[in-house]
Amino acid sequence: MMEHDGDVITVLTTDHREVEQMFAELEMSRGDDERRRRLTEKVIIELVRHSVAEEAYLYPATRRLIPGGDELADREIAEHAEAERLMKELERTDPGDPAFDHLLDRFMATVREHVREEESRLFPELVKYAGAEELHAIGKKIRAIKKIAPTRPHPAVPDNPLAGKLLAPGTGLVDRIRDLVTGRGKD
Repeated sequence: MMEHDGDVITVLTTDHREVEQMFAELEMSRGDDERRRRLTEKVIIELVRHSVAEEAYLYPATRRLIPGGDELADREIAEHAEAERLMKELERTDPGDPAFDHLLDRFMATVREHVREEESRLFPELVKYAGAEELHAIGKKIRAIKKIAPTRPHPAVPDNPLAGKLLAPGTGLVDRIRDLVTGRGKD
C-alpha cells in the first residue's frame, strides 16, 4: 500500500513513481499470466485509491485556487473516467486472452499521459497559487481518504467530490471485504 508523508505534490508524485514501477513489472512479465493478473490487480487497487483521493481533494482545490481550474479539473476527471473504464475491462479479461495485452497497453498509455499532464501542468499551477500549509493539508486529506477508498473501479459512480467522499467509505469497505475473501491484491 502506498503510504508517505508530505504535501499533496510529494504524496501524488510518489504514487505516480510507484505505479510506473508496477507498469515496468507488468511489461516485463509478458508470458506469465498468473503474475500479470496479480500485478494488474495491484495496480488497479492503487490507482482506484489514488483517483478517489484526487477527485475528493486535488480537483476541488484546483477549481478553487487556480485561475481556469475548472477546465483543468474537468479534463483530469475525464481522463480518470477513461482509465476506470479500461480498468473494468482489464478485470474482466483473462491475461491469456490476446485482447488483454492491447487493453493493458491502452490503459498504461492513458495513465502515463495523465501523469505527464498532471505533473507538467496541474502541479506547477497548484504550487503557484497554494501556500505550503494548504499543500500539506491537502496531502494529509489525500493520505486519509486513500485508507478508506474503494479498491475496485466503479465507473457508474458519479465523478464529483461529494459523491466520492460520501460513497468512498462504504464502497471501500465492501471492496476490501471482497478482496479479503478472494485474496485479491495479496502477493
